[in-house]
Amino acid sequence: MRGSASTCISRRAKEVEVSFKTKNRGAIQHLAIDATGLKVYGEGEWKVKKHGTDGKRRVWRKLHIAVDTSTHEIVAAELSLSNVTDAEVLPNLLKQTRRKIIEISGDGAYDTRNCHDAIRIKRAFPLIPPREGAAFWEEGHPRNLAVVCQKLYGSNNKWKKRYGYHKRSLSETAMYRVKQLLGGKLSLRNYNAQVGESYAMIKALNKLTGLGMPETQYVV
Repeated sequence: MRGSASTCISRRAKEVEVSFKTKNRGAIQHLAIDATGLKVYGEGEWKVKKHGTDGKRRVWRKLHIAVDTSTHEIVAAELSLSNVTDAEVLPNLLKQTRRKIIEISGDGAYDTRNCHDAIRIKRAFPLIPPREGAAFWEEGHPRNLAVVCQKLYGSNNKWKKRYGYHKRSLSETAMYRVKQLLGGKLSLRNYNAQVGESYAMIKALNKLTGLGMPETQYVV
């Protein structure tokens, strides 16, 4: 049986469109958003790129995802260049789903006007910790609740506990599964092909999630 040459596959990959969305409907109670780096080629980890380099050439792409914490499924995603900030992508993620969203959480990188405006348009409640020393915004803005807690208690910990911010960790779990189960690397060099490759990873992960999540049991 004859197979296609790798160069032919690479060319066709640029035009392949992959849909990873599931058939789930209804409101999303909590949408957790996060981003991580996917290595294209070279050595090292994402933290090396962020905090220093050893002189070796590295090329990265940034994978942004939005996870329905009730089902663990990724409902929105975008692949960007490594110099694109998390806050720039959040509005695009929210536009990918028409489902009603009750809460949207993300880390301090999303504490921007742009992100809060996008969340307001979706009529969702933001669960984003304000940056250290944050100032109040206009009266009545939901972000001010977090700023009050930060100023009263000296950190965001009380606010996180009260409003269930811990659910955001499920987006980190999804990222971990992408890297551990699917390799977390991009083998194609063309950007459009890399988008399809990353979406194929997400589609595979959603398929696995649909089969059931692992259960943790303590062994005495």
